[in-house]
Amino acid sequence: MKKSTVRVTMILIILFVVLVGVYAYLSNKSRSAAQEGVMTNVQKVLSRDMEYDYPPTPKELLKYYNDIQKCFYNENCTDEEIEELANRARELYDDELLANNEVDVHIMSLKEEIKDYKAHKRVISAVSVAASTNVDFFQEDGYEFARIYCGYNVTEGSTTKQVRQIFLLRRDGNKRWKIYGWDSANNVNPL
Repeated sequence: MKKSTVRVTMILIILFVVLVGVYAYLSNKSRSAAQEGVMTNVQKVLSRDMEYDYPPTPKELLKYYNDIQKCFYNENCTDEEIEELANRARELYDDELLANNEVDVHIMSLKEEIKDYKAHKRVISAVSVAASTNVDFFQEDGYEFARIYCGYNVTEGSTTKQVRQIFLLRRDGNKRWKIYGWDSANNVNPL
């Protein structure tokens, strides 16, 4: 073979090896970046922009509120994350509910409740929010209210218990639904 053919062949082989090496390096780098970019459930919940993406309906508000609750009880949150999540939940509360629940007391009792859940190995295994058509809308004292049912399956060990609650929401001056309160469905007249 001619020397020039051997040189060209060697250059092409070296070029091919370099291209394969660069491709492998960049593929691994992008895969690592993608893995680093995976958000935890807590980060997903906290990343919601409440100014522009506030839940528009009672059902959507409860879905988001329950996402927060699942983070509290199902995730291993730091104290800082618990406080951030608690403050986010408080953004969904009506002014009257906020007035009756001081921030520090609320967060302290929440941390105790979470600790109790973890000690008993309880998790919220499922949540079901009533269909939008099953929301009871009514007016009272010049305010718009909505009552909506929510069911939770709470698993402790191998036992699952169903907890049913009724949430009362009130529309504020900005036409946003806010959580006015809740109670066990056993204590409330049916919808």
